[in-house]
Amino acid sequence: MKTLFVTNDFPPRPGGIQAFVHGLALRRPPGSVVVYAPSWKGAAEFDARQPFPVVRHPGSLMLPEPGVLRRAGDVLRAEGCASVVFGAAAPLGLLTPALRRRGAERLVGITHGHEAGWASLPVARTLLRRIGDDLDALTYLGEYTRTRMERALSPAAAARMAHLAPGVDEKAFHPGAGGDEIRTRHGLKGRPVAVCVSRLVPRKGQDALIHAWPRVVREVPDAALLLVGDGPYRADLRRLAVSRGVDGSVVFTGGVPWDELPAHYDAGDVFAMPCRTRRRGLDVEGLGIVYLEASATGLPVVAGDSGGAPDAVLDGETGTVVPGRSVAAIAEALTTLLSDPDGARRMGEKGRAWIEREWRWEIQAARLGRLLTS
Repeated sequence: MKTLFVTNDFPPRPGGIQAFVHGLALRRPPGSVVVYAPSWKGAAEFDARQPFPVVRHPGSLMLPEPGVLRRAGDVLRAEGCASVVFGAAAPLGLLTPALRRRGAERLVGITHGHEAGWASLPVARTLLRRIGDDLDALTYLGEYTRTRMERALSPAAAARMAHLAPGVDEKAFHPGAGGDEIRTRHGLKGRPVAVCVSRLVPRKGQDALIHAWPRVVREVPDAALLLVGDGPYRADLRRLAVSRGVDGSVVFTGGVPWDELPAHYDAGDVFAMPCRTRRRGLDVEGLGIVYLEASATGLPVVAGDSGGAPDAVLDGETGTVVPGRSVAAIAEALTTLLSDPDGARRMGEKGRAWIEREWRWEIQAARLGRLLTS
């Protein structure tokens, strides 16, 4: 059965959802995938490296409107696709009835964090209910997103919900993935390091880490904070580090290539991203693949309590969940782990075992396969 992925979220545009959808597409059987996605800088070079065809929409955004439907229907028929996966169920899942009329037999919608926000808004809630009724299956990342969306769905649609989360490439993310070179590059050899890998945006909580850092360095004087990634909040965070008097122990790497990410995780002793919910629940963490990648690399994690982030941590075993707005709790968690390397290592080992047991890509890909053939 050939599957058409219809998705706004796809590389080379960066982001967790993009990596999630791409990872699933890569692990479908050879010759069974076609992708329809928006144009993006570097798309031609990226597409040439893929083991499946990628059809690019003329613009950078796809909405459930006639032009997108026409192109999706054309690809569906030309490629002989019997199933469709929407990389994000909302809003493109609204195309489901029309694609059925064009020959799609099985349609699955993947959800992330924003669909849980839709469930709280009157008009969006109605659209989400419609999407759920039309699809054969609507996926969820974890219990938080499932319960939020379930309230907006009909009983029949809720019964068709299925768990599908991003997988982790445990062969790429592993202890000893090249952290020594990153430490040398940034002058961190021999220092206790807390690392955060994420876009620099307010919800991710890098500002809370910087606010907590003076308390941390009072207890662990040679500690360093390694902030990996880029984003619109970068200049504000730099100014905050200066104003808090910790700019000498906070390192900003900027954006790094994907193939260097494992090494940047491995440069840390502890991973921390104290995410928090914003905009009255509309801006929320759906899961937090970075926590799982950190666990695969053998690091204990300090996670915020936003949305589904706690689903990516075994609290007290693979890491600690803290209130994302509590600077004191964040500082205490970091200080405890950075001061106890043996305890931190044991947590990291439990995290690595958990990833191997439950979060490998092969497990998630098999779940999608079952949804497409049920």
